[in-house]
Amino acid sequence: MRSIRHYLLRTLAITMVIAGGVAVTAAYLITDHELEEILDTQLSLHSRIVAGQLDPNATIDDYARLASRMGLPGHPTQLYRDGIAVPLSRSESGPKLYHEEELKLVLGFWNADGSPRLLGGKWNAAGPFPAPLEEGFRWESYDGHRWRVFSMFDITTDTWISMGLRGSFHDEVVERITWNNLLPMLFLLPLLLWLMSRIIRRGIAPIQALSSQVQGRSARDLSEIDNPVPQELNGLRQSLNDFIARLKATLERERRFTADAAHELRTPLAALRIHLDNAQAGGEQSLQKAYIGVERLQRVVEQLLILARLDQVATTSSATIDLYPIIAELVAELWPLAEERDQHLRLTGLTRLEVRADEIEVGILFRNLLDNALRYTSEGGQVEVELALWEGLPQLTVRDTGPGLPEALLDKVTERFRRASGQGTTGSGLGLSIVSELVQRQQAILTLTNRVPSGLEVSVRWERVYACAS
Repeated sequence: MRSIRHYLLRTLAITMVIAGGVAVTAAYLITDHELEEILDTQLSLHSRIVAGQLDPNATIDDYARLASRMGLPGHPTQLYRDGIAVPLSRSESGPKLYHEEELKLVLGFWNADGSPRLLGGKWNAAGPFPAPLEEGFRWESYDGHRWRVFSMFDITTDTWISMGLRGSFHDEVVERITWNNLLPMLFLLPLLLWLMSRIIRRGIAPIQALSSQVQGRSARDLSEIDNPVPQELNGLRQSLNDFIARLKATLERERRFTADAAHELRTPLAALRIHLDNAQAGGEQSLQKAYIGVERLQRVVEQLLILARLDQVATTSSATIDLYPIIAELVAELWPLAEERDQHLRLTGLTRLEVRADEIEVGILFRNLLDNALRYTSEGGQVEVELALWEGLPQLTVRDTGPGLPEALLDKVTERFRRASGQGTTGSGLGLSIVSELVQRQQAILTLTNRVPSGLEVSVRWERVYACAS
């Protein structure tokens, strides 16, 4: 993935360039419009001032004097009589001090019939400038240039008056204003880019610091991240700390599980070796004890494999299943074990009870419950399996007449390798731990209760939607 700093710097730089271009374009268009309005106002105002100064009784000599004053060096004003150019008698060529921009502003007079009377120097370069046909503003092309012209007719003197400004003057002013706005931005752009780079670098420094702290840790360091971070990174830091806490708990659980599993496997293996040694010496009773040890070892390995499978599968699939045929099949499967110990095993309650669960996991769950009940119930005891509804919710209950559990152990017996002492069984301490794990995965509730006068009642109640019961 690309660098955040480079991405931000590049994006902001492009944004600044686009914003600057839009600003300059907007400034150009606004200036062009506003300047045209200003210059049109000036043309109109000065034309009216000139009209107010005209004398109705002015003679040709008066216009000749006006022509001599309007002329500029190299661009003399032309006087006309009856539409024909009249040479000026005075040798004066106009003012010696003038502004260069005056060459772009021209004044002209026409008779009422449209014949020229007096035209400024620029309006004589290619013949007389076109006479006005109506009052108001217009654009006129003349001698390769565009002119912005305002025309009015003075009734008092029967004279058309036009004042024009060459279009290039307007364009040059707009361009100068636009460049004056653009140049400071061009000079400031490198400085702004440098400042943005510094600001971005400083802004993402906490991210780099957080990354460095995580990267620099050893594999055994699972302490919380306590670096101060901006408000925007609090969520990330908290998520990392939550992940570290979950990882720490998982590793601790696995470490404890490995240690306990090693202990649980070492004990029956050591006992098995002793019994086998005694059996070699001719002890038949030791051979029977060795067989029991093999059974316990086999059960421990089976339970460990089940736990490993559950730990590897993060989620469980679910479907609507009927508990009765699953439970009935498992009861029939374990019936010979109960018969061998003269135990009474029976299935009661509903003959149809549907829940939303995983069929395989339900089978493992019930097998462990029933196996525990048979294992801890003495010879001649009773084990009852009941399918029922409890306040409208499907419930599976296993009751036995065994010794039960100490009250202090009821809440802890579902921990791995936790067993009640002094019961003389071959249990692994993993059965109820597997049951508890499966109950959580099935989103059900596990309840353990001691019975009177003796025995244990284990109930699993599903809170998910069930189809029907009968």
